[in-house]
Amino acid sequence: MSLTELTATSRVTVFPLEGLTVAYTTHSSDARGLGDIGVVAVVDVQRDDDELWLLARELGGRAHQGDQARWILTQASRARMVKAYEDLPNAVWTAYIRRRVVLDALFANHAVLMTGRVSLAASITRRN
Repeated sequence: MSLTELTATSRVTVFPLEGLTVAYTTHSSDARGLGDIGVVAVVDVQRDDDELWLLARELGGRAHQGDQARWILTQASRARMVKAYEDLPNAVWTAYIRRRVVLDALFANHAVLMTGRVSLAASITRRN
């Protein structure tokens, strides 16, 4: 599977999810900077986004890819809202995107979900 590599500096929320360390940030599809793309990626280099999608199917009880994507975005936006985990306001990150799902309607202010693995230049505290 080919990877798309994205590098940026933006707010990143890092949170535990069933044994995974996951990072959530946004990306914009154009110069308006709307953050219409949700990027949810696994931080651990030994793991990948297959485990996120498995959680969405098994824990979220979702069979359709769009429903699974919404479940993943729900977990990420929940972690950001409650601010119970690591919030990095100006993190430098590189994401290695393996999946891109275009949602059938805007969800959590995102039209697209991209998942994969992410590398963070900032140090983070793992709490899982």
